[in-house]
Amino acid sequence: MHIRKAKISDVEEIHKLISHYATEGQMLARARTTLYEGIREFLVVETDNRVIAAGSLHVLWDDLAEIRALAVAPEYVKRGLGRLLVNAFLAEARDLELPRVFALTYKPGFFAKCGFRLIDKEDLPQKVWKECVNCPQFPNCEESAVIIDLE
Repeated sequence: MHIRKAKISDVEEIHKLISHYATEGQMLARARTTLYEGIREFLVVETDNRVIAAGSLHVLWDDLAEIRALAVAPEYVKRGLGRLLVNAFLAEARDLELPRVFALTYKPGFFAKCGFRLIDKEDLPQKVWKECVNCPQFPNCEESAVIIDLE
């Protein structure tokens, strides 16, 4: 197993991972076009030439980034791959000199184990919501907001 930057050829496997959890109502679906457009933000965990975990770090402003689309293949859950990706994103955020990273999630307990704390979604800056208005869950979103301070 190793972690690496995603490639265009990974999009179908990333889409399959996300779609699996979206179908179960555990995360939001992502269109392939969104994945292609954001591929440079993605990291994947690979084994035997197969993507088994993926996620992205999206910079929103000079002081804030978001971890998005974090998914681990069901047969690899509870093996530390989600935490591996989160730690990689936090290291990248530190390298970029970003003081805070947040996530909108249906799994706040996982992020709490990674050092994040729950916050009210309303405490996030308005620029966070620019993509939310296109979501079928908006404005009745049931995701929790979590944040970590890196300074």
